[in-house]
Amino acid sequence: MRDNFFVIYKPKGPTSFDIIRGIQRALGQRKGIGHAGTLDPLASGVLVIGIGREATKKLGEIVGKEKEYLAEIHLGATSTTDDAEGDLTETGAAPVESAEVAKAVGSFKGTISQTPPIYSALKIGGKPAYKFARKGQSVEMKPREAKIFEAEILDYKWPTLKVRFVTGPGVYVRALARDIGEKLSVGGYLAALERTRVGEFTIANSITLEEAVKLISSPD
Repeated sequence: MRDNFFVIYKPKGPTSFDIIRGIQRALGQRKGIGHAGTLDPLASGVLVIGIGREATKKLGEIVGKEKEYLAEIHLGATSTTDDAEGDLTETGAAPVESAEVAKAVGSFKGTISQTPPIYSALKIGGKPAYKFARKGQSVEMKPREAKIFEAEILDYKWPTLKVRFVTGPGVYVRALARDIGEKLSVGGYLAALERTRVGEFTIANSITLEEAVKLISSPD
């Protein structure tokens, strides 16, 4: 197949590499296929797949573009992974007023300092941080700059907070959920996440993995 991009809608459940494997099987090749920006199994949404040398070379540029997310945050509890897949602990916190929540969410708009989750693929000493975490080993996750262009509350009814974020590259929405909970002194974790846009690639022009496989299998 010629160099090409597929905008795949990844459902909740499979990993981003599961999607890559599906494309690999359809093409009958393993090399020359990559994606722009990993989505956790918990997350759904836009996953840009590059096929061929020229397309995969452009993935780095695509990763650097802004991204849009719809996040559902559960307040009043914490998670070992900062999302619903970890061990959850209720904090027993009382409900927080809407005005206070709006103030907290608004404080994350702009250039912020963010500490990535320990359960992440961020490399520490050449190894993904999650490998240390799974062994119970302590790892120092250093804060780094993150850009949040928009943080819009879509709905709030304790303990569920829904927010639309538009971010720069390298932002962990799980960490935003955790930090918003900490800002409110009630705890918080990411309950659900959908990525609606990566640069100019949107859900509107995405297809399923099954549809992509059919296109690959069809003659030109």
